[in-house]
Amino acid sequence: MNFRDSKTGEEVMLPKVKKSKKKVKPYTEVINEQRGELEKDPIYRDLIDITSYQKPKTRSECLKLKRPCLFVSCKYHLFLDVNPETKSIKFNFPGKEVWELKETCALDVADKGGVTLEEVGAIMNLTRERIRQVEMRALQKLRQNSSKYNIKNLSFLSGK
Repeated sequence: MNFRDSKTGEEVMLPKVKKSKKKVKPYTEVINEQRGELEKDPIYRDLIDITSYQKPKTRSECLKLKRPCLFVSCKYHLFLDVNPETKSIKFNFPGKEVWELKETCALDVADKGGVTLEEVGAIMNLTRERIRQVEMRALQKLRQNSSKYNIKNLSFLSGK
C-alpha cells in the first residue's frame, strides 16, 4: 500500500506484512489430545471411567449410586444450572469440586422432608433471605396457576 507523507507530499511505500495463517485444529481433535494427556494421570483416569457410565434413568437407579453424585448433567444436580433458552451454564459453587459438596442432588434434599431456610441456603450457596424470596415467588406462581396444575387444596400455600 502507498501513502502520501503529509509534510513532504512524497509517496511512501509501506512494507507488506504477511498474515500468519495459523492452522486451527478441529474441536474434536483438540478434545481427543487433551483426553489422551489426562488419561496418563491416574486420578483423572478414574474420573474418566466414572463419567463414561450411563446416567441413571429413574430415581430408584439413582438411589443405588454412591454419593456425592458425579452426574452434573442431571437436571436435579446442585453443582450447576443450565439455562435452556440461552444455553448458558451457571456454576453454583465456584471454587469447589463436585466431590467436595455435602449435598449434590435436589431430590435427596427433598427426600429428607422439612428443611429450614438456613439449611437450604447452605446447600444452595445462597442467603436465607434469598431462599425466602424464591419460596415466596414459587408459592405465588402456584396460587396463580392452581387451576392449570389441578391443585384443589391451597391451604398449604397460605401457611396455615
